[in-house]
Amino acid sequence: MIQTAFTPFLTKVGTALTKKKITVLQINLGKRCNLACSHCHVEASPKRTEELTPKICAQLIELINKFPQIQTVDLTGGAPEMNYGFQPLVEAAIANNKEVIVRSNLTIYFAPGFEDIPEYCAENQLRIIASLPCYLEDNVDKMRGNGVYNKSIRALQWLNRLGYGKNQSLILDLVYNPPVPKSDKFVLVPNQQNLEQDYKNYLKKHFNVKFNQLFTMTNLPIGRTKLFLENLKIYQPYLDFLEANFNGETIENLMCRNELSIDYLGNVYDCDFNQMENIPTQTRKGQKITVAKLLEGNSLDIIEQVQTANYCYSCTAGCGSSCGGALV
Repeated sequence: MIQTAFTPFLTKVGTALTKKKITVLQINLGKRCNLACSHCHVEASPKRTEELTPKICAQLIELINKFPQIQTVDLTGGAPEMNYGFQPLVEAAIANNKEVIVRSNLTIYFAPGFEDIPEYCAENQLRIIASLPCYLEDNVDKMRGNGVYNKSIRALQWLNRLGYGKNQSLILDLVYNPPVPKSDKFVLVPNQQNLEQDYKNYLKKHFNVKFNQLFTMTNLPIGRTKLFLENLKIYQPYLDFLEANFNGETIENLMCRNELSIDYLGNVYDCDFNQMENIPTQTRKGQKITVAKLLEGNSLDIIEQVQTANYCYSCTAGCGSSCGGALV
């Protein structure tokens, strides 16, 4: 389909994108990571030092304690396991009977000082959502660095030995990211159910690895991906492609509508992508919202409208995309 004129996202939707009741608290603990993946929208790396402070950690624990409506505490990074506040936030969430998600790169288990993480996750029945952008070694190592695939497979086998992917209380999900486009021959992510079966067949046959679900995610044109696309002069064509594949049926299930994304400084965003692009949530009067303001206002539901940008087309193209995979 040839795109003649780009349509701003909200114009395409036709109305403001409103918030629903908040049930998910996604916390980015910081940018420290043992990897520097080419597709990382957070731009995390071993050289980054930004992380949660004790003050913001205490506010987040208060938030978790205070609001029963929170069903899920979703910990991300960087490598969340490396950043300050990981275990205190896990323990606060568990004490309040919340589901806890840890978004892991898997290789962190082999970094000095973090070898106890798999057992810690199993003991506390944490749900692990792990990045494995392909089931083939060459593709993974090109995106994430030499040797990452083999470490990831060893980590998955480790988790399987602990019961992950087998015991119904130990959930292990994987995330697929397509390679960043190198030309204007763009394609949508594959069908999630079909690709999940391909992953399961291959990993079982070659490594005896089991997992629960596969989540497919579209590459958002932000962070390192945006720079890569701009260098190839295909950033705007990629946005055009995403708009051309807009699917209005995804709107109802967008993750930004029932979650709050919080950074290591305590600022509040509608989603992790807005966080990385520094587009904070706002009150009706245009004031920025922080964790402190949520506590002061005694409510998680003070945001009426989701802040949007043109990269929101990434989440609404085809079958949709979110931190929980396809939307329709």
